[in-house]
Amino acid sequence: MKIITWFGTLTLDDYGKVLEWDLFPKDTSALAEILVQPKKVEIDIPPACFDIRAAAIECGFVGSTEEYNTLLRDVSIRAAKKQISGGTPDMGIIQAVEALDDIDDAANTLSERLAEWYGMYFPEVGLSSEPLARFVAKYGSRSNIPTDGHLYEKATSSMGAELAGPDEELVKGFAENICTLYDSRSRIEDYLVKSMETSAPNLVNIAGALIGARLVSMAGGLEKLARFPSSTIQVIGANRALFKHLRARAPSPKHGIIFNHPQIKNSPWWQRGKIARALAAKISLAVRMDVYSDGGLNESLKTELNAKIESIKAAHPKPPKRESKAGMGKGKGRSQNKQQNKQSNKKAGGRR
Repeated sequence: MKIITWFGTLTLDDYGKVLEWDLFPKDTSALAEILVQPKKVEIDIPPACFDIRAAAIECGFVGSTEEYNTLLRDVSIRAAKKQISGGTPDMGIIQAVEALDDIDDAANTLSERLAEWYGMYFPEVGLSSEPLARFVAKYGSRSNIPTDGHLYEKATSSMGAELAGPDEELVKGFAENICTLYDSRSRIEDYLVKSMETSAPNLVNIAGALIGARLVSMAGGLEKLARFPSSTIQVIGANRALFKHLRARAPSPKHGIIFNHPQIKNSPWWQRGKIARALAAKISLAVRMDVYSDGGLNESLKTELNAKIESIKAAHPKPPKRESKAGMGKGKGRSQNKQQNKQSNKKAGGRR
């Protein structure tokens, strides 16, 4: 049998004795590089009596057990550093998605504070979130709105207090900081789109860049997502509904974050579960193509998905009929029979 060790390729007999060997260069960096590389060939399992230290000494790779242990320690440390520092492109995607969530939380909280704050001075503005932050950062006080502005009439007749001096500078600076958050979010979204198009073009073609990036983030990586079955991909992000289904016998979730896909979100409620199942199946195939093949973009997946969705919509154009409560009549008949039996038993007892 032939086995591959960290210091070379060995040919053994059935009793673990080394017959032939092909040693790797005795260089720490080269050995670490070989150690972290995935093995593309099947490796035989050596017998239980095989001693790898004794084999290394017998082949002349090292001269003693102490030298073997020292060299193996150095190679293991170097290999661990290579794995940590190497990283993968999807790790950056995961961090970018987490950053988006953090920015959304912070921006929403600060925007609510700005709406309450600026509402003291211009309650009729009718804006919120990013539009409000952009407006306040640009004009500050409502008196700075030009005559041709669409909010000029509301500003001139506003019931709010006057905003001037240090208060205006403070509110305007606060709004500018919120705008900076929205600008950072936009740049991160652009980064996600470009990274996903490079790392997973088939996934982007089926699910879209942002939904695909969130799937990768929640799965823990592109390769981990490729190992998921389509049934798991379908409900990723529906953790609460899934646990409620398992614990309280609630209806099982039909979709998770893939609900935001236009093909599901814009469809009638009775078609969404079937469309989500078809979409998850194609997402599973697309991710595996991105991870395990170098064929690039496969347009046939999108064509097959669209055809499947059209067949679902044609087969189910109307909502299903509600099930009638037919069991209530049967239960009523049974209760009547029980009452009749009780009355007959009482009569029989009285005769006795």
